[in-house]
This record gives sequence, structure tokens and C-alpha cells, in this order.
Amino acid sequence: MSTALPVRRAPDATAILLMIGLCAVWGFQQVAIKGANGSFPPLLQAGIRSTIATVLVWLWTRSRGVALFRRDDTLASGLLAGVLFGGEFVCIFLGLTLTSATRMVVFLYTAPCFMALGLHFFVAGEKLKRVQWIGIALAFGGIAIAFADGFLHPNPGTASTWQGTAGDALGVLGGVFWAATTVVIRASPLARASASKTLFYQLGVSAIVLLALAYALDQTHIGTITPTAIASLAYQAIIVAFLSYLTWFWLLTRYMASRLSVFSFLTPIFGVAFGVILLGDTLTTRFVMAAALVVIGIGLVNAPAARARA
Repeated sequence: MSTALPVRRAPDATAILLMIGLCAVWGFQQVAIKGANGSFPPLLQAGIRSTIATVLVWLWTRSRGVALFRRDDTLASGLLAGVLFGGEFVCIFLGLTLTSATRMVVFLYTAPCFMALGLHFFVAGEKLKRVQWIGIALAFGGIAIAFADGFLHPNPGTASTWQGTAGDALGVLGGVFWAATTVVIRASPLARASASKTLFYQLGVSAIVLLALAYALDQTHIGTITPTAIASLAYQAIIVAFLSYLTWFWLLTRYMASRLSVFSFLTPIFGVAFGVILLGDTLTTRFVMAAALVVIGIGLVNAPAARARA
């Protein structure tokens, strides 16, 4: 089986439409998690999501004749990437019990800035340019303003200001875990592995980690299962963890990653819109300003690489 990849090109209309669709799918994820929280404890929900997606990826690779278990020196890095991936979703699912979906998506999507920092220090040829440092500074400034807003305007439904702030902090920590996962993949033998194998590592290991934590923390008691909870869980497992990730990896094999990554700023915009429209999340002027700084920062972090390869 040939491992040659097509020449990567600039995104065409098909790629652009797919990326916009993916950003909308990822932006809706926090709403879906909230929709299932009443039936499934957070860590159990996350573990079930990863388990279903792992089985789907395994079935998909078998249908295509892709070898997942061939020795290629990726085991150690794959296990580490899976643990970090699991850590990200521990933060997201627990954080969403403490803060709003709108706030979570903004804090989580500081990840591109953390990725840029990690790649700068650990991957050759990924040094940050001045404009990227400015983007990171703006994004982190947005984080500081958003945290201050959380103290001044506590999230509705939280027991205390500190509870909401803990949820916000878990969102940022989730972004750090996400960035660390990417750095491990780029700086290890996983960089030479197939995308499906890398995804299988992340989903499979995270399923074990999340289900083990759910058991250890007594988060295994399922409440009343509603149609909304089933639909939300199916959306997370099938649409997000399986189909959207495979589509993303397919795009990366055909189009320039630097051009595709520019679209990442759309995800928090979609996430905020879904949270406000569907969940009734409230926005303060201060938080809107903070979110804008984060989005602009993400754009500056990604844009230079795109121009350099134009």
C-alpha cells in the first residue's frame, strides 16, 4: 500500500465550505454536552463518547484495510497523546457543569495560541514571528478580561463566583491539554503515522482514562435518559469524534494546513452564537470584548503561516 500523499494545495470552494461546516459542528459541541448532562454524569458521558467513536474508527479502518496495530515505534507517544486528549475532555465535561457553554468555548479555543507556543519550543521550523507573539498577547489579554468579567458578573446557575471561575479555568486548562496533544503528535513518531492511527490512539486511550475516572469518582449513575440526551451523545460520538475528525484529517492530506487553520477563529464565534440562541447564555460587553481579543489573537497566530505559503 502506497504512503504517498497528494500535493497539498490552497483550499478551494469545497474545502472552505467543509471547514465552515466543521467549525459549526465543533462550536455546537458544548451545547450538546450540556444537553446530555442531566442524564449522564460528565466523565461517564465523555467515556461513552470516546468508546463509541473508537469502535467506529476501528470499523472504518478495517473496511479500508488500514493497519492499526503494526509496530512503528508510536506506542509510547500514542499513549501519551491519548492521556492528554483524555485530560482535555475531563476539563471540558467537568467545566461545563460549572460554567456556561458560551464561556467554555472561548476559553477552550485559546488552544491555538498554546499550540504555537509549544511548537515554538519543541518543534524545529515552528518559531514564532513578531505578529504571532502579538496575537498570543492579545488572546491572553482577552483571557484576563474574561476572568475579570466572571468575578464581576457570575454565571447564572452557579453556586458562587469561585465555582464559575473554576469552570472557566478548566476551559483554559482544556486548551492547554489540547495544545500539548498537538505538540506531542508533531514532535514524536506520530508525525509519520497515519491520521486514522493517531485518532485511534487518542480516542481509545481517552476512553479507558475517562471511564476509569468515572468509576473512581463515582460518576457511573445514569439518570433519566431523554431523547435529547441520546441525540446529544450520538452527536458527540458520531458527528464530532468520528465524522468531523476524519473529515479534518482528510482535508489535511489534500490542502495546506496553514490555510485551513485560519478558519479556527470561526469555532468560538459559532459556539458563542449557539450558546446565546439555544441555551439563553447572557453576554456582557466586557466578555464580548474579551472574546473578540481571543478571536483576533487566534487569527494573528495563524495568518502569517498562511501568507508565507501563498
